[in-house]
Amino acid sequence: MFGVAAYAMWGCFPLFFSLFDGVPAFEVLVQRILWSCAFLLIVVTLMGRWPALRRSFRSSRELARGLAWSLGCALLIALNWGLYIYAVETHHVLQASLGYFMTPLVNVALGMLVLRERLSRWQMLAIGLALAAVVLQLVMLGRLPWISLVLAMTFGTYGLLRKRVALDALSALLVETSLLLPLSLVALVWLSWHGQSHFGDGAGTTALMIVSGVITTLPLLAFAGAARRLTLSTVGFLMYLNPTLQFLLALWVFGEPISASQLITFVLIWIGLGFYSVDTWRRHRQHVA
Repeated sequence: MFGVAAYAMWGCFPLFFSLFDGVPAFEVLVQRILWSCAFLLIVVTLMGRWPALRRSFRSSRELARGLAWSLGCALLIALNWGLYIYAVETHHVLQASLGYFMTPLVNVALGMLVLRERLSRWQMLAIGLALAAVVLQLVMLGRLPWISLVLAMTFGTYGLLRKRVALDALSALLVETSLLLPLSLVALVWLSWHGQSHFGDGAGTTALMIVSGVITTLPLLAFAGAARRLTLSTVGFLMYLNPTLQFLLALWVFGEPISASQLITFVLIWIGLGFYSVDTWRRHRQHVA
């Protein structure tokens, strides 16, 4: 239930961010960073995570290295968040969905390219199908699905860097949003100085900006509960619930059109994910046995 709740909340994010009518994606991102940091400070304090956070950075060398990796994670997650909000505001939820469907395959590709991991035949086939899907969109539509590619690459690379930081998801996000907080505050001052800030324009918009911090943190709390109780393979299968919900919302709620070439692209990605999932499950069964 924790796992389903986490991925269902992430999958329904387009419904929330579509409420920011007339507010630029950049300002929504800035407010999201600010209020996420504030809410995470409260949650980490209530959960008593500060001792574990301090133990993770015991020496000055560990602190410097951890902050360097965390800064890289922070910049990647900020880019991912900002582009996702932009995708919702510009009615490209289908592209966002495709990006998160592609993320597991990007993770496999990064493992091969960066970590020199050896891939199985099924994993290679899955990556090949993902590349074919991208090429298909380029040939048939005349353009790259750049929103999907950037979302998948930023989130995939974020996961790669996060392995370098020995922190749980909540503590790590607190460190990342804290590193982004000074930039967020500077941006807020700049927006206010130029009369472009929407904070305080109306009770509804202001409340949405504040609630964005809660909305960001709640799925992480549910995910933390799921990760402690489930195997990694089960968590991996549940992950597909997020982009599936986004895909259905794009079609049924936001009324985004889907062309035949786009549908073929999704089908190729889904087949690739099927090969990847079966291979992951087979490896997990062999490990358990």
